[in-house]
Amino acid sequence: MAHHVLILCTHNSARSALAEAMLNHWALRLARPIQAHSAGSAPSGRTNPHALSVLQRAGVDVRGLRSKSWDEFARPDAPRLDAVITVCDSAAAETCPIWPGAPVQVHWGYPDPSNAPEGQREQAFELTRQALGYRMLQLLDLPWERLDAPQRRAALIEIAAR
Repeated sequence: MAHHVLILCTHNSARSALAEAMLNHWALRLARPIQAHSAGSAPSGRTNPHALSVLQRAGVDVRGLRSKSWDEFARPDAPRLDAVITVCDSAAAETCPIWPGAPVQVHWGYPDPSNAPEGQREQAFELTRQALGYRMLQLLDLPWERLDAPQRRAALIEIAAR
């Protein structure tokens, strides 16, 4: 049984897209039954070209990566979610829809690499990709099959504190 993790950021163009791609990349390579999704409350309609660039350079498959509304994951036919992780402060402050599966919700804040000066933006995206990738490896190391919701939430909060 696959566990579904939804990663949120307001525009779903940079941080949440990077996190989705990195979690799916590592889950596939490590043969872990985790499926990442990402979305935003006000999706931009595109994935940031810098995000796509750093992912491709790292050998991460970006096919299918797109900016999505969180409404896609609040429908009755949406995947049953096990966790919802916000990666930007504005998304964390918003009132989220009711998610199928009553997932645990945690916040892992990251600065927006899009705000870096243009000459440093590619490096900012690469550093954000690396930081998110490392945290996604920690998430994959959790014994998802044995954790109930309170234990899962505590484990995700602990990862954020490291």
